[in-house]
Amino acid sequence: MLEFLFSQYKSYPTHEIVLELVAIFFGLLSVWFAKKDNVWVFPTGIINTTIYVYLLWKWSLLGDMMINFYYDIMSIYGWYYWTRKKDNVVEYPISRMTLSEKKWSIIIFVLTILFVVTVYTIFDKFTHWTSYADTFVTGIFFVGMWLMAKRKIENWILWIIGDVISIPMYFAKGYSFTSIQYLIFTIIAIYGYLEWKRTLQEKKA
Repeated sequence: MLEFLFSQYKSYPTHEIVLELVAIFFGLLSVWFAKKDNVWVFPTGIINTTIYVYLLWKWSLLGDMMINFYYDIMSIYGWYYWTRKKDNVVEYPISRMTLSEKKWSIIIFVLTILFVVTVYTIFDKFTHWTSYADTFVTGIFFVGMWLMAKRKIENWILWIIGDVISIPMYFAKGYSFTSIQYLIFTIIAIYGYLEWKRTLQEKKA
């Protein structure tokens, strides 16, 4: 079983394996902090995504590389957004999407897909099914990160969808550690959604 999961790493540079494991550690920390509605989701997330920008460029997963670069930018925005207070009360608590935000989510998704398709076409990267999956996941994660930065509960639904698709995608690419990371992400995201939902219900009550 271990041979099946990790044999491909025999040919990988040691520094890339170490970087992948470090990134996974901080990625799991970040998702756990997100579940707890803790602002530390952003600094830990920035470490994770910065490492993955480098690794994904090396692995030729351009769509996911752009996701992680975008994560860096949105993490800075989210960090600021989550820490804003008015009269010592959090100005932007957990909430649901507005109609305007739903429209913007569709626009962001479509524009992201078009952008990634253009990049993949230019660099002739549509050579494997993972490229198509990567394109779709990029659109989902772009919207998911935007919604998380705005503290919208619906971000968890998009994370769950994207994480589930990413599990076989990274395994097929030969990155079992990252595939396992997304499996754990999926589980945490389910609990994250339930925890944020409970917070909203308590707030409403």
